[in-house]
Amino acid sequence: MIVLGIETSCDETAAAIVTSDKKILANEIFSQLEEHKPYGGVVPEIAARAHLSFIENIIEKTMKAAKLEFSDLNGIAATGGPGLIGGLLVGIMTAKSIAFCHNLPFLAVNHLEGHALTVRLTGDTKGNSIPFPFLLLLISGGHCQILTVTDVGKYTRLGTTIDDALGEAFDKSAKMMGLGYPGGPAIEEHAKKGIKDKFKLPRPLKGRPGCDFSFSGLKTKVRQTIENLPSGRLKKSDIRDLCASFQHAAGDVLIDRSENAIRRFLSENPKGGHFVLSGGVAANIDIRKRLQTVAKKYGMPFASPPVKLCTDNGVMIAWAGIEKLLNKQTDNLSFRPRPKWPLDINL
Repeated sequence: MIVLGIETSCDETAAAIVTSDKKILANEIFSQLEEHKPYGGVVPEIAARAHLSFIENIIEKTMKAAKLEFSDLNGIAATGGPGLIGGLLVGIMTAKSIAFCHNLPFLAVNHLEGHALTVRLTGDTKGNSIPFPFLLLLISGGHCQILTVTDVGKYTRLGTTIDDALGEAFDKSAKMMGLGYPGGPAIEEHAKKGIKDKFKLPRPLKGRPGCDFSFSGLKTKVRQTIENLPSGRLKKSDIRDLCASFQHAAGDVLIDRSENAIRRFLSENPKGGHFVLSGGVAANIDIRKRLQTVAKKYGMPFASPPVKLCTDNGVMIAWAGIEKLLNKQTDNLSFRPRPKWPLDINL
């Protein structure tokens, strides 16, 4: 089985072709980073126009790289939400057109489910496949939640952010320090040479019951810390130390919340399961290593996609499409993109 996946939910125009025997035949991405960098974040109108300009070329390059014709495919998958409506419309309408013209199944994929299921393509740190159920910590620019995954399309949310997502806090904190956009990679790089306990930053909700997250207070304290430093341009040493302090504080919160979720997951699933980390922030090596240690503490195998597949890409959409197709979960051409699309089936 071979599926073309299209991803246009934010600022990456991406397409990939994946097979049911877990081979990535092609993976093409056009990053709009330079278009949005002057504004310090993603501008929806610019993103939509860029998707419209580049989607045809990206798909053409993908098909050529895989050396396939549309007639060789078994399905067309595209991100149907959540995301920016302009970009979603470009991807969905393109996928529908291809599916209609070539009489192929159409699959509307929840962007978060794409992140969630990628590890079932890539496996864990030992190369083992990831069976259901597993515990998922999904952290990205717009989302921060922890869920029990029992099957394709079956999710139970244990906790979510009550304010900012962690990726958003990374970006806004980086902007305050003059590090530009995107903030996550910049903070991670500067943190390598910083002192993690130089600045006293809060750990919101740490030590409290439950699995919800909060990062607004941490972001606010970064701003206050900057305001209390000598006026003028920040010193490189202060930036490094603040980045290290921020990253370590965020990691402490993730560990505390994850431990609560792990204990609940294991009480409900005595046979255990994998602890999975996914989403753009999962590309942060320090956070990844610290959460891997937590999984080991509780005897859970750890899994996270390769760094290049943590951020938005067509591979995750193609693979989620395969999982849906194998479960006979196809969509009709009347599907409408959903700017908001909770992953939890109970919402």
